[in-house]
Amino acid sequence: MHKLNFPTYQFRFKNSENKVLIFDIIRKKFVVLQPEEWVRQNCVHFLIEDKKYPKSLINVEKELKINDLSKRYDIIVYKPDGSIQLIVECKAPKIEINQNVFDQIARYNLVLDADYLMVTNGLNHYYCQMDFENEQYQFLRDIPEYNT
Repeated sequence: MHKLNFPTYQFRFKNSENKVLIFDIIRKKFVVLQPEEWVRQNCVHFLIEDKKYPKSLINVEKELKINDLSKRYDIIVYKPDGSIQLIVECKAPKIEINQNVFDQIARYNLVLDADYLMVTNGLNHYYCQMDFENEQYQFLRDIPEYNT
């Protein structure tokens, strides 16, 4: 797999039916290793190991409804009170991070109301903090570490 702009993490892999699978520690199962999944798994480890977010507050690849359309978010980090701290949108390394990607995560956030947004293709990471009062987001150098 492509070398990403994340620290190096330990992953579990296995082969099944001529496909490589990677173990997702959040979903607790092996999933097919596609380029976007490689970015998602690195990002999950980044959130847990580097940003200290508890595994119990992280959710991966769940459906949400936006104007009667079914969409799937990549990663959500909850706060202990059940509100949403962070939404992460992952793209494959060859996908350019452009305005369309930010529009996509902004649409998700109309429903989810996260405080922070992260967009990554594994090579480039963008972090934003929401300003709900002015209906905009402000770019940050990094996302905050978990604190209770």
